[in-house]
Amino acid sequence: MSGLLRRLLRIAARPMRRDRGQGGYVVHPYRGYGSRHEVLLMGRVFRQAALGEVIPRYGVLRDLADVIRRVFRRGLPQVTVEVTLGENVTTVTTDRDGYFDVLLPIEHPLPSDSAWHHAELHVVLPGVEPVHSFTEVYIPPAEADLLVISDIDDTVMYTGVANKLRMLHRLFVKQAHQRMAFPGVAAFYQALHVGRSGKAKRPILYVSRGPWSIYEMLEEFFQLNRIPVGPILFLREWGISWRKPWPRRAEDHKYDLIQHMLEMRDELPCVLIGDSGQHDPEVYARIVHQYPERIRAVYIRRVERSPERERAIQALREEISHTDCDLVLAEDSAAMAEHACAQGLIGEEGLERVRRTSQP
Repeated sequence: MSGLLRRLLRIAARPMRRDRGQGGYVVHPYRGYGSRHEVLLMGRVFRQAALGEVIPRYGVLRDLADVIRRVFRRGLPQVTVEVTLGENVTTVTTDRDGYFDVLLPIEHPLPSDSAWHHAELHVVLPGVEPVHSFTEVYIPPAEADLLVISDIDDTVMYTGVANKLRMLHRLFVKQAHQRMAFPGVAAFYQALHVGRSGKAKRPILYVSRGPWSIYEMLEEFFQLNRIPVGPILFLREWGISWRKPWPRRAEDHKYDLIQHMLEMRDELPCVLIGDSGQHDPEVYARIVHQYPERIRAVYIRRVERSPERERAIQALREEISHTDCDLVLAEDSAAMAEHACAQGLIGEEGLERVRRTSQP
């Protein structure tokens, strides 16, 4: 096996190493997001196979076995999950694939001196030890003056999510973190996060077309590239089985998800960031029509250069021209940052950092 394939296999197996091959029941929550009134939290309860003592703890065979275990995780339906955030407690039930969505009203106030809050999750299953886990929930501080919602694929990083081997190659081959993120992205998102004052601590939410199964890999990608961490929300599960051989469809789901995020913080203006390759401009234009006074700018990274696509995006720009929102079709991160600076969304220092890092 070539060095490349071994490296890809090792990376793909990495999220499984925490259980040391023991398998069993797992409750896996993802970072949550909310306001002082309610929070949204997602996750999954599943069972994964154990390896036993037959397969060595290290080496290609172990990595391959861990990848197979990960692919064939079995979600547990109709399981009750108890979620505790401070003194706020609720229970939810998993769906047929083991996933759960929590919308937790905040009836008991959380500490106001922190934006990240610790949530605990508990699952009691018949005949086994209770399963526990925890995650972090981001609640923007009172001084936050802007909400940023960004696509990931072909917006923050080069695409490949539809082809998993290609995605793994681009993300995790030697020094991949230096060329996977679009130039200037980290500096631009850092500038948006801190604002003109440098202390704004604005929330950044990431929405992806990818499957939940790449969550851990994306988190590592964000850390490697020093892109501000925020809740990552996905549109669908790509779980493959004989019963469901194709990914779930995601029609209108992105629109509904963004709309819900806006309604959770109805006092915050918002910036939307996406790419021209798929449906981001159309979805974002719908959002602008729905919230014409709240969307400050729509930034679309140009990745599709066909004349037909250019005309379609121009038509969308004209559709929302009666609002205060500009739809910017940008060649690179610097073009987005220049507009953002002119609109007072980021400071001059942030703009200069984006300019310095935007060259491929």
